[in-house]
Amino acid sequence: MALIYKIVSAAAFQTAADAFRGAGVDLSDGFIHFSTGEQVRETAARHYKGQGDLLLVAVEAESLGTALKWEVSRGGALFPHLYGVLPLSAVSWARPLPLGADGAHDFSGFPL
Repeated sequence: MALIYKIVSAAAFQTAADAFRGAGVDLSDGFIHFSTGEQVRETAARHYKGQGDLLLVAVEAESLGTALKWEVSRGGALFPHLYGVLPLSAVSWARPLPLGADGAHDFSGFPL
């Protein structure tokens, strides 16, 4: 089971009843942004530095079927993009993403 990860505000994710339709950047780009375990720390540092009240959401990539596309993005790396809604049934877990004293997110408690 290959997991991919979404960083999202707790408030935005908790409003999802049966499916998550995306955060603001996802809605404007037309797909839900995900990162692999190797990419998620840099994603947090680039786009969420100093932001609290975030969740790290783990999703089984295979459960998303053909709506999940792997596309070239930052630095030429392939990133997972979901063209559709994220059914909550595909979520393996969602946990608070804590901030360290330096303003960077602490991933030490996550099995990435």
